[in-house]
Amino acid sequence: MRCCKDSPSRQLLEAVRQFNTRDWYECHETLEDLWVGEEGEARYFYQGVLQVSVALHHWRNGNFGGAVTLLEGGAAYLRRVPAVCQWVDVAAFIAAADRVREALIQLGKERMASLDPSLIPVLRVVSLPDDCK
Repeated sequence: MRCCKDSPSRQLLEAVRQFNTRDWYECHETLEDLWVGEEGEARYFYQGVLQVSVALHHWRNGNFGGAVTLLEGGAAYLRRVPAVCQWVDVAAFIAAADRVREALIQLGKERMASLDPSLIPVLRVVSLPDDCK
């Protein structure tokens, strides 16, 4: 069982790369392998990132409802973990997911494709705070 204080696995780093290159479906697949069988904060972390990844996949494919719902659900899972988990800046990722969800709601289904690309979240790997080392 992994926890947020752990270093990221090679598989998680691959999921980060996939997410940041907008290979959201592949990222979902990679994270699903990590999520299955996991417990506690690591499970919430993987599930949250997985849901945001699927949300963006839905957005790209024109599924407005799926995108908005999974952005909300993913952020809810991520709010259950520390601000930094396995070296990922969770707090910034939640804020970005919330911003893109709010922007999509303002645009509506008809204009969702015109989402400002600068709003697309990225996963940032950061160093751990001193109290976590």
